[in-house]
Amino acid sequence: MTRPQSEAEYLARMVPPSVAALSRRGVLRGGLGLGAALGGSALLAACGGGSSGSSASSSAAGGGGAATTATGTLTFGSNQSDAAPKATFAKLLDNASQKTGLQIKTNTVDHENFQENINNYLQGQPDDVFTWFAGYRMRFFAGQNLVGDVSDIWGNLQGYTDAFKTASTGDDGKQYFIPQSYYPWAVFYRKSVWQKHGYQVPKTMDELTKLGDQMKKDGLVPIAFADKQGWPAMGTFDILNMRINGYQYHVDLMAHKKPWTDPGVTKVFETWRSLLPYHQTGALGRQWEDAAKGLQQGTSGMMLIGLFVTQQFKPEELSDVDFFTFPAIDQSIGADALDAPIDGLMMAPSPKNEAGAKAFLTYMASPDAQTFYAKTDPTTLVASSKADTSAYTALQKKSVELVGSAKSIAQFLDRDANPAFASTVMIPAIQTFLGKPDDIQGLQSSIEKQAASIYTT
Repeated sequence: MTRPQSEAEYLARMVPPSVAALSRRGVLRGGLGLGAALGGSALLAACGGGSSGSSASSSAAGGGGAATTATGTLTFGSNQSDAAPKATFAKLLDNASQKTGLQIKTNTVDHENFQENINNYLQGQPDDVFTWFAGYRMRFFAGQNLVGDVSDIWGNLQGYTDAFKTASTGDDGKQYFIPQSYYPWAVFYRKSVWQKHGYQVPKTMDELTKLGDQMKKDGLVPIAFADKQGWPAMGTFDILNMRINGYQYHVDLMAHKKPWTDPGVTKVFETWRSLLPYHQTGALGRQWEDAAKGLQQGTSGMMLIGLFVTQQFKPEELSDVDFFTFPAIDQSIGADALDAPIDGLMMAPSPKNEAGAKAFLTYMASPDAQTFYAKTDPTTLVASSKADTSAYTALQKKSVELVGSAKSIAQFLDRDANPAFASTVMIPAIQTFLGKPDDIQGLQSSIEKQAASIYTT
């Protein structure tokens, strides 16, 4: 299938200028490096196994079926630690190895540890290539000279819009990121469960709460919910903020152009507090995968999550899964903004096998590799418009339409905000709110005090 014409327009709003202007001087706080997180120096030591000085020749940089060839070993750092994405990446890397001639040595690290300790990882001995995210989280490390320039690869890519290039560009105008995939956040549910009870997709907040009340009467948990990992609940904050205050307000808040003591933020937390009775209890002790099991088993009515939630379903169950965008709260603002993060690859600033790294990245951005990705992973959408997406599931096709029709796209709180602020302030702040949601103004004051320190450092 072909992408909707509006895709370039929505992607152009994925990296707003106000976010690009954020300070780059803060760093992720926390002393545990990725090597230590693995119980030693396993990840970092693995980098020494690569072959240096490898040569590469380009058959068709970013072209159709031909691949850039290389020799030697490439070390690849991956945050795809969950079973399903880990298996998917194993297939992708095996395919890339066959097409490029590289021996790829993969170092997989727990997703949360990878994110929380990325600063230490990059300042140590990072792998030649590693998984990461677009937006401010990419620009932040590019500004610290902790990632490699891949502008020469971008010079030959096909099928990537200017908007994707913008999402891959640092503040110095160079490219540091190769987009691989993206996915929307929405409210997922099982069609058979809803048909059994006669539920209808809510269009307003009032309809959503009435639906939640009915689900309770029917013995269901209205909203499956988890936040043990720290980041899942950020999606709820994002969507409520965009629905209540609008997209630009959300962007300005992430850039700390709006104070966290602002009345708009108060309204977000107050609205969220009113919805907590519909959320699955005990969220702080539950991982998102376990919350998704309730959705899969039909004991929960719905769940706000990314398209990747489909990895928790059996292939034969996917036709029974559907989603809708979170309903409008303020009709003057509407419901045309959502989170749709871009995932991709970055290169170390001084990779041991630079030629191999660039050959690998060139191939991974090619229509051939992107088509293989589209046929392999039903939980995401590939970035290249040159890829053959005829193998997309109905959910993937609907996801393309959803993102293509959105007027405003956010990358997700922990990607749009300063990394130190997102990890050391917002994760504990939201978890504090979920445990004790009554002292909203005190929470706001605490967040603002820490934000003022981080964003001015």
